[in-house]
Amino acid sequence: LRFLPTPALPLLLCLVASALPAQENRYVGSQPCRGCHAPLFETFFRNPHFKSQVTETERSEQTCEGCHGPGLLHIRGGGDKTKIVAFSTLPAQATLDACLRCHSKDFGKADIRRSPHTQAQVACTSCHSVHSAPETQYLLAKRQRDLCYGCHRNVEAEFSLPFKHRVNEGLIQCSDCHNPHGTEAASWRMAHRPRMVRQNLGGEQPCLRCHSELRGPFVFEHAAVRVDGCETCHAPHGSMNTRLL
Repeated sequence: LRFLPTPALPLLLCLVASALPAQENRYVGSQPCRGCHAPLFETFFRNPHFKSQVTETERSEQTCEGCHGPGLLHIRGGGDKTKIVAFSTLPAQATLDACLRCHSKDFGKADIRRSPHTQAQVACTSCHSVHSAPETQYLLAKRQRDLCYGCHRNVEAEFSLPFKHRVNEGLIQCSDCHNPHGTEAASWRMAHRPRMVRQNLGGEQPCLRCHSELRGPFVFEHAAVRVDGCETCHAPHGSMNTRLL
């Protein structure tokens, strides 16, 4: 094999895998993927998921198969998508299950299974693009605000009002106040509780991360803020009135 030119090696591995006797599906490594998926293979070293290949684990040479499953029957079927985990064909719940095999340890995703996004059948791949993400941070399929505006058209309109938080200008992002993967129930407001709003330590509202001068304690507290929250008087996305009133 050492005398073969490098481009011919993946093709040879595919032929060898295809010639094996019939047996159950098994792992064949990531090199055979190069024969058909060369553009993805050649640039994958820039991807955060590439670290699964260079770490010393039992699947160190099975980067692609770590997410897509064993590839032997996929190769024998000439690229048959039904013989491998193809995320473009998976329902939202199956996609989430696959991603959480690695990402469930992240504290920010602790509430993802009961988040409004998950309950609305929004899949991980609805917002993230693993192989061809134009936004390298978080592997987003689009610029963050464009992703959110794709569904939340009413919020996009609010950010066009005269007085608003400067999301469109790029000063802040939606995820500075919201956790798209879900959060615990808010500790403020009584009836209609805000959803997917980040909380600071002690259950504080995310507003106080930037407006720390309003944290207090004050001699005369504003009871409405402590009970129902800043949204009692302010419209956080945008308003026709100054100070987002």
